[in-house]
Amino acid sequence: MNKNLLDVLRIGIFYDGYYFYKVSNYYKYEHEKKSRISISGLHEYIRNEIASLTQVDFRRCQIIDAHYFKGRSLAKDLGDKVQSERVFEDILMRENIVSHYLPLRYSENTGVQEKGIDVWLALEAYELAIYKHFDILVLVAGDGDYVPLVRKLHTLGTQVMLVCWDFSYHNESGDIVETRTSRQLQDEVYFPVPMHQRIDQAESETVKDLFVPEKIWTNFQHVQNPLPNTSNEPNSFDNATNEFISFIFSINPNGFGFIKDDERNNIFFHYSTVTNRDFPELKAGMNVKYMVEEDEERSKRDEAPRFRAIKVTVLDELPQ
Repeated sequence: MNKNLLDVLRIGIFYDGYYFYKVSNYYKYEHEKKSRISISGLHEYIRNEIASLTQVDFRRCQIIDAHYFKGRSLAKDLGDKVQSERVFEDILMRENIVSHYLPLRYSENTGVQEKGIDVWLALEAYELAIYKHFDILVLVAGDGDYVPLVRKLHTLGTQVMLVCWDFSYHNESGDIVETRTSRQLQDEVYFPVPMHQRIDQAESETVKDLFVPEKIWTNFQHVQNPLPNTSNEPNSFDNATNEFISFIFSINPNGFGFIKDDERNNIFFHYSTVTNRDFPELKAGMNVKYMVEEDEERSKRDEAPRFRAIKVTVLDELPQ
């Protein structure tokens, strides 16, 4: 590491995009913060952390390169979500982060798969560490597959900081979803930073700045008088697509809501099932088209058929 006090401490940041996407969704929909991670706030936090650990002035801790790697759906599969993708890309550009995308692969047996991203990230990180002489490379990831990369970086004299999260929550089916950082990866790096602990244990300004400022939602927004639905048949069935048409009855800021469906006692839906809008854009009264399946766990518990939506699409206009 360069010890000349007049020199800049050179920092490179590399994002495993899908990992960061899961983390951001967790804080937006599952955690009490109810807000997404701020890229600019995270970069400032990283600089402060490195300044503290190395005893180098904050102004000399400079991010000279940042890269984001993620699998990407085809435009035809995204529908209206293309705009949301572009908004995030604009954020990355404003923070001088270079985006790297590979097309997602589809398999009849396993569905959508992200292949080759970790290898590409490792190759780019190692090559750029050689040519740009990073003093510290920051890895925003949690997969043990990055252990060989860390070991190779150490041979170059580049120290590695790991920015990582551990968390768990119950999904719409009631199952526990866990994200855990590889213990081996944490042991290999010089600076492991468990962000979930930092966020839950501290109330400093740097922690507050980690989140995108947003209007705080009230508790469960049960709508007594939802916006008028213009459909003459609010629970009509679309024979062409095997989907029902109705409107959103209520929205909960924790990432779920209910669709008006008198026949099936209203339909629960999770933010992950919405195909063409970001969940915060949804409002009670919006017309939607949706597919349903039986929620077997709730049906057993309530001793009556219970259903949930497995695909929800907001309709800008109702079909004729």
